[in-house]
Amino acid sequence: MTIDPRQAPPKAALRFERKLSKPSVHPYDTVQWVRRDARIQEPSGKIVFEQLGVEFPESWSQTAVNVVTSKYFRGALGTSERETSLRQVIDRVAGTVARWGREDGYFENDDAETFEQELRTLLLDQSACFNSPVWFNVGIFERPQCSACFINSVEDSMSSIMKLAETEALLFKFGSGTGSNLSTLRGSEEPLSGGGTSSGPVSFMRGYDSFAGVVKSGGRTRRAAKMVILDADHPDIVEFIECKETEERKAWALIEQGYDGGFNVPGGAYDSVFFQNANHSVRVSDEFMEAVEEDAEWATKARTDGSEMGRYPARELLQKIAQSTWVCGDPGMQFDTVINRWHTCKESGRINSSNPCSEYMFLDDTACNLASLNLLRFETPDGGFDAERFVHVCEVVITAQEILVDRASYPTEKIEANSHLYRPLGLGYANLGALLMRRGQPYDSDEGRATAAAITALLSGSAYRQSGRIAAAKGAFAGFEENRSSMTKVMEMHRDAALDLEASLPDVVNAARLAWQDTVSASEDAGLRNSQISVLAPTGTIAFMMDCDTTGVEPDIGLVKYKMLVGGGTLKIVNHSVETALERLGYDQSAIRSILDHIEENDTIEGAEDLDPEHLAVFDCAFKAARGTRSIHHMGHLKMLASVQPFISGAISKTINLPEHSSVEDIADTYLEAWRLGLKAVAIYRDGCKRSQPLSLDKKDASADAQVLATAAPAEQRRKLPDERQAITHKFSVGGQEGYITVGLYEDGQPGEIFLVMAKEGSAISGLMDVFATSVSIALQSGVPLRTLIRKFSHVRFEPSGFTSNKRIPMAKSTVDYIFRWLGSKFLEPEEQEALGVLPEPEATSASAPTSQPETPLEPVTTSQPETFVNDQDAPPCSECGTIMIRSGACYHCPSCGATSGCG
Repeated sequence: MTIDPRQAPPKAALRFERKLSKPSVHPYDTVQWVRRDARIQEPSGKIVFEQLGVEFPESWSQTAVNVVTSKYFRGALGTSERETSLRQVIDRVAGTVARWGREDGYFENDDAETFEQELRTLLLDQSACFNSPVWFNVGIFERPQCSACFINSVEDSMSSIMKLAETEALLFKFGSGTGSNLSTLRGSEEPLSGGGTSSGPVSFMRGYDSFAGVVKSGGRTRRAAKMVILDADHPDIVEFIECKETEERKAWALIEQGYDGGFNVPGGAYDSVFFQNANHSVRVSDEFMEAVEEDAEWATKARTDGSEMGRYPARELLQKIAQSTWVCGDPGMQFDTVINRWHTCKESGRINSSNPCSEYMFLDDTACNLASLNLLRFETPDGGFDAERFVHVCEVVITAQEILVDRASYPTEKIEANSHLYRPLGLGYANLGALLMRRGQPYDSDEGRATAAAITALLSGSAYRQSGRIAAAKGAFAGFEENRSSMTKVMEMHRDAALDLEASLPDVVNAARLAWQDTVSASEDAGLRNSQISVLAPTGTIAFMMDCDTTGVEPDIGLVKYKMLVGGGTLKIVNHSVETALERLGYDQSAIRSILDHIEENDTIEGAEDLDPEHLAVFDCAFKAARGTRSIHHMGHLKMLASVQPFISGAISKTINLPEHSSVEDIADTYLEAWRLGLKAVAIYRDGCKRSQPLSLDKKDASADAQVLATAAPAEQRRKLPDERQAITHKFSVGGQEGYITVGLYEDGQPGEIFLVMAKEGSAISGLMDVFATSVSIALQSGVPLRTLIRKFSHVRFEPSGFTSNKRIPMAKSTVDYIFRWLGSKFLEPEEQEALGVLPEPEATSASAPTSQPETPLEPVTTSQPETFVNDQDAPPCSECGTIMIRSGACYHCPSCGATSGCG
C-alpha cells in the first residue's frame, strides 16, 4: 500500500527557530576547511582505500575523514562524479530531506530554510548522524532505502518459507539486517497435510544460513546480519537451543584436523558449519521465568492444534540455554512479556521479533530508520548538560527521520504498507561512557545510572512530543486510533518512570518530565505521528563520523587510544576524557600531569601514585588494561541497561561480556537477573569461547617470534643448567587428562628446562610431549625470553580441553595452553598473570614464587596499533582492512576503518 503524503493538506505547518545557525551566515562559513588524504591500510601496510585531497573541517579527526570518505562518498573513484568534499555529502542529505519536507507540507518558506540550515549545522558539528543507508542512498536514488533494521514474518507454508529467503537475500545485498521469529513453523514431529512429518524450523534455518553466507552483506565479504528467534514453548526448542553449540563443536573438530580456524576463510572450519551468519535468541514469557524460579515444569505446544508435545523442567531448559551460550555465545534471550507490556500498538498484533542486534522490536513486516546524537556535544564547560540545545536537536533530527518515511523504498509490499501505517522511528545516542567519565561518575554507579536515565528520558520524551506536533500538522499515524488506548497507556508508563528519576541533572530531569507530560496530552488529543520513537543502537560506523569516544550505551573500552595522523601512522594518546575527569574531581595540574604520564607509560591508571583509590572506579572500562586488573563487572552493565530501558520505545543493543572462567551457572544467573531487572533482551558472550584465530595475527606473530629466535643468542652461547639444579614438579589435569610438568631452575630461580609426562612411555603422545619439551628447553637455554614463549603458546586450542584441577586456571583450551599459563602463574609478575587469565592467589603467597624483570617486553598483538587492553581473544579481523575488530552489541566494529559486522 502506497500513501501519497501530499494528499491531505497540513492543518498547521511546523515552526522551527534558529538555535544552531545564523540567518546571515552559512554553516559552512563557520568552520575552517582543509584538504586531506583519506587512506585506509591493512596492518601489513597494504593500502585498501585511498582518495587524495578530500575536503573536511579542520576539527574532524583523520579517522572520521577516512571512514566518511571510504563509506559515504558516492560516485566511482577516479571519476568526476565522485564526491570530494563533506559539503557535498551533507548538502546531498540535508538538502534532499529539506526539499522533501517542503514538497510534503511539513513546513513553509522561512521555516523550511531554518530547518535545512539547522540540520546542516548539527551534521557539520557532529552533534547527530543518520544510520548508514541514509548516507548511502539519499540524494542518489529517487526512492532510497533509508532503514537499517527490518523484521520479517513467515507463515507455515512452503511458499512463505521460500519468500522469506528471497526477502532476506535482497536485504543482505544492500547491507541491511533482518530478524524473524520462526515459531509459526510446525515442529519436526508434527504431521504434514500431505502425509509424513515436518522437517521443523531448524532444518529451514540451515537453508537460510547458507543463503546468507553466499549473499554476504552489502555485496562485501563480511557476514550478513540476521536474527533468528524461537519461542520457548515450540516443540523443537531444545534442538534450537543446542543447534549452534553442535555446529561450534564440529568447527572445533575441524580445527583439530588442521582446517583454518579464522572467520571469512573459504573452506575453513567455520565456513564449513551452519549458523555462523545469524544471532539466535530464545523468546520466553514471565510464566517461563517464574517456572524457572519455582523449579516447575514447562510444556511445549504443537503449532498445528495447540496440543501438548513435551514437558521439561524449566530450569533444565534455562541450563541448556546457558550451556550453549557458554560454548558459543548463542542463544541470547528475549523477554516476551516485558516486550509486549511496553507495546504501543497492541490492537494491531504482538511483537514477535527484532532486528539482528535486538534494539528494534515491533510488529512483523516493519522497518526502522535510525539516527543517533553525540552526547558530548551537549556538555557545558562546567560539566553540566545543555538540555535546551539537546531538546532542539532531538526535534530537528526526529522531524528529518519522519520526512524520510514516505520517501523511502521498502523491500516488500507488507513492509511498505506497515511503514506508512505505523511510522516507527529509532532515535538514540552515542558517547554515554565518555560523558560519564568526564563528569567523574563511574559507569557502574548509582549516580552514573541516574545521569544516563535522565538523558534517555529527555531524548525519547522530546522526540515523542515533537511527534505530537507533527501529528497536529500532518495527522496521527494511520493505525493510531485503533491503538489509542495502548499508545496512551505506554506514554503514561514512560511519564511515570520519569517522575521517579533521581535529580542528578535537575534541568534535564525537569525538562524530561515536562516532555513526557506533553506527550501524554498529545496522545489523548490529536495523537502521535509515530508508533515508536527511540532505540539504543550499537552506532558502529556512524560513531566514527561523529568522532565519538564510545559507542551507543557502552562504556569506554580503554584509557589509551591511537590517533591517526594526517601523513599516515598513529600517535598514542590518553583519552581526553581522563584529563577532564581529573580536573572535575579536583586534582591540580601537577597531579594530573603525573597521572597522565603514568597512563601513557603503563596503559592503565592503576598504580598511579597521585590518584585517590576511591576514584579508580571512574576510570574503569569495558576491557581490562593489558597491564591492569580492573574492568566493569557484568552486573554493572546489566544495571545500566535497566536504568535506561523504561525510556526507550524499542530495546538496547548490548552484549554482556563475562570472563572466560565464568561458569554455566554464572550465565544462567545473569539471564535471570536481566529478566528481574525488566530488560527486554540480553545477549551474553563469554570471552574466548570461540576457537577462531584472527588471520591477521598468525603470520606476523610467527615472523616476530622467528626474529626473536634468530637474534636471541648464537648456538655456541647456549646457557646450560648445572648438573645439580633445583626443580618444581606439578601435577595437572585438563579435561580429565592427567599429566606432570617438571621445571628445572637456574641458580637465580629462573626456568631453564621442562619435562612433560602425559602418557605411557613409547606412545605417540609421550613422544610428541618429549620433543616439544626439548624444543622449549633449548629455546630457554638459547636466550628466548620465557614471556615470549608464554605469549605464543597460551590459549592454543585443541583437545583435551576443559576444566582443570587448578583453581587459578579453572579452564584450559588445551594442555599446552594450561602448561604455559601455569608457567606464567609461577614466573611472571601478578599483573602479567592477570593478562593471561590467571586468577589471583586466594592468599598473598606470591612472594615465594620466583619472579624476574622481563628481559624483553611481551610481543604485542599484531593489529594496526599496539594492544593496550585485553580485547576478546577470538574477535575476527575486519574484512576490509584486516584490523582486529571490537565487540559492539551483538556484532563487531573495526577501530581502524569503521566497518561493522552488523546492520548499522
